This record gives sequence, structure tokens and C-alpha cells, in this order.
Amino acid sequence: MILVVGANGMLGGDLMALLGGRARGVDLGDMDITNLQSTERVVRAIHPSVVVNCAAYTDVDGCEANVEAAMQVNGEGVGHLAMATRTIGARLVQLSTDYVFDGGKGSPYLEDDAPHPLSIYGESKLAGEMNAAFNPEHLIVRTQWLYGLRGKNFVETMLRLAGERKELDVVDDQVGSPTWTMDLARAIVALIDNGCTGIYHAANAGFCSWNGFARAIFEEAGLDITVRGMTTDQLNRPARRPLHSTLDCGKLERDTGYRLQPWRDALRSYLGLRK
Repeated sequence: MILVVGANGMLGGDLMALLGGRARGVDLGDMDITNLQSTERVVRAIHPSVVVNCAAYTDVDGCEANVEAAMQVNGEGVGHLAMATRTIGARLVQLSTDYVFDGGKGSPYLEDDAPHPLSIYGESKLAGEMNAAFNPEHLIVRTQWLYGLRGKNFVETMLRLAGERKELDVVDDQVGSPTWTMDLARAIVALIDNGCTGIYHAANAGFCSWNGFARAIFEEAGLDITVRGMTTDQLNRPARRPLHSTLDCGKLERDTGYRLQPWRDALRSYLGLRK
């Protein structure tokens, strides 16, 4: 049995759909990962062989103003899951992010590159990685720029704004790989089924800027929207972002045989599903 924590979210929902009868899901009303007793009680009762933690505080700018909450959910909560899973001999799968890097490498990041987060969000997710390692049977999956059928995401925001205006300003100096949560879910299942542990990177193939992503969304949706460029500095958000944080996913493909499809193909599939 695979226990999916955060089963009602974008990634959790896709994992539940993909795993079918192999999975059981819990969310906020069932378990509070920031509480060790709650976490241990649920994990012991269900007694899964694998726990996939999709629960996270993902509001990057909100983390800057709510440091304690970010660390409790993204850091300490993972430690609680690590202790609970270690006790019953289960593997812990922890989702992490490109934000553990500073974006200054100049080429895609490998799993063993040194982290250097720029934001509280990145620091809290790195703390989660470190705490996950308390369970020797841990699997950390770093990903980026997620969108999916459940929850807020960039694709849905762009489509909503397209209904309100004909011109948009979108950042063009941040580069990454837009990643469909269904493709990420398939990567996680491949890693689980191949018995993988340690750190892996998983993102759709290729990369673009947020500006390029917005243009692609409108093109694929058949919308005539003018997208102008702007810099991250002009956007002036509370949290610093890594500017070039693409992830090298070669290790995933070598160890599982699975390669996430090109990001534009994934976007096309996603838009087809939501019609």
C-alpha cells in the first residue's frame, strides 16, 4: 500500500488517479504532519510500505512573511514523517524543488550539486530534504514549475487573465521547465517501482522563460494575447527567485527508463484534458 499525503492537491490527486487501488490518500482533515503524534498515529494505523509526501507550504512569497509556518510544514513536518516511516520500515518519498538552488550555475543542476537557496521557501524545502534523510529508506524528488488539474497554477492564471485583458507583462529572465503533475506522478511511480532511493530530479524536458511559457499557453489555447517582457526586479516580489534553475533528469531516465515528455507536448495534453 502506498500512502499519499496531500491527496487532494494537484500532484496528490494525479498520483491517486494513477495508482488506483495501490494507494490510500490522506489530507489535512485526516493527518497534521506538523504534529508528531498525529503523524505517527495515522502511519501506524495504515501501515503502508511507501509514503509519498505531497503536502507543502508552496506560497513562495507567503513563506517570507510566515517563516515559522513554512519551516513547520516543509521542514519539521517531513521530519515527523521520516520518524514515523522509519519506525514501521516504510520508504518515504519527499517532493522538493529547484528553489534549493540559487540559479547561478549556468547549466542544468545535477542531484549532487551544492544547494544554495535564496528564499525562505527554498530554505524550508532544503530543511525537509535533510529531515527526510532521517529515514535511511528515503527518496527525494526535486521538480519545478508545476501545473495540473487541481489547484492554482500558472497555466490557469494565464487563462483567467486572458479573459480579462488582451495584453500582459510576464517575466522573461527566469528560466525553467514547466512540469505537468501527471507526468511527474508517472516519474514518482517509476522511481517507487524500481526501488530507487536518494535524490532524483524530475521535470518535463526542455526549458523556457515564464514569458515563453505564457506565449505557448495562449498559442496552444488559440488565444490572441500580446505578451510583453519584464524583469524579475521589475516584478519586485518579496522572495528572491533562482533565475536559471533547470534540472538535469538524466539519472531518472538511466535508473528507471522513464523520461518526462517535452514541456510543450505536456502542455498540449493538459489543455486537451481540461476542455
